[in-house]
Amino acid sequence: MLPFFVLCSVFYTFLTSFILSVVLLIRCTISLLFGFFRTRADDSISLYEGTVCHERRHPLSHSFKMSVRYALIDLDRSSYIPPNHLSAKEARSIAGTKGPVLLLTIPPSVGYQRSPVTLYYCYEPHKESSSDILKYCIAEVSNTPWGEQVRFVFNPYSDLAAKSLHVSPFMDMLGDWKMKTRSPGNNLSVTVSVKHPVLGNYFTASLTAQKVKSSSKVDYALFFWLMPQKAAIYTYWQSFKLLLNNVQFYEHPKYKKPLYIEESLKNAEGRGCCMAFPGTGDLQNSTPPNGCERWYSWKKVKWPWA
Repeated sequence: MLPFFVLCSVFYTFLTSFILSVVLLIRCTISLLFGFFRTRADDSISLYEGTVCHERRHPLSHSFKMSVRYALIDLDRSSYIPPNHLSAKEARSIAGTKGPVLLLTIPPSVGYQRSPVTLYYCYEPHKESSSDILKYCIAEVSNTPWGEQVRFVFNPYSDLAAKSLHVSPFMDMLGDWKMKTRSPGNNLSVTVSVKHPVLGNYFTASLTAQKVKSSSKVDYALFFWLMPQKAAIYTYWQSFKLLLNNVQFYEHPKYKKPLYIEESLKNAEGRGCCMAFPGTGDLQNSTPPNGCERWYSWKKVKWPWA
């Protein structure tokens, strides 16, 4: 049944993306000739270009790299907020912070939305200077094509979060996500590793990117044209290659455990947060937001297209 839904998703996405791409081409042509429909400059949005790398070390060595484009959006200042995301107020309430909130994501393009990494950087005002300190991050993880999404708080300087979502059919539900990032500037980096109780650190995904100069002069629709679709195609193609190499396929746990979400979230919340104090490498427990349990949320998302 799943392959059928995937094919339906691919067909629908191709059709809508083609039609909306033609509309975009017409809009850009009119804008170029007559000056209509020009994108307004928004200095609250920074654009990044970089690379996403995946490396699997078990049961076989498999890796790939993909060029990506991301937007870093100041949710307090920007007039544009991508659909289906938290507001700055909601993110601050979850993280227990009082400063700015920056959203790192791939915006929707011609009718399709998919971002391998979506993060909210939650800052706290510094008492002794005008600069803000990155205190917590909120991760947003979706598992296309099952249409599920989990959000959780983690310490950006180093953290272990219990795996709470069936993201890949080539991985079981055991283990933790090891998360690490840093405050975005001219460069940004995000690293997620899977720490498995039997296989060890057998999978790593990373994002490294550099800020695009003169971002305010870029047409956002053209800059991100087909970027979400490209990410989806890469993911499905790599999954097909793993299938050809006879890597074990794990069906979604909901078919055997209807309450798997409740069990996973209960286990994840009980693990606590967070490993490292901000700005240090001290792997001691710091005080998490909203009490001693890590904040998690789960919901169904629009499927198979966003």
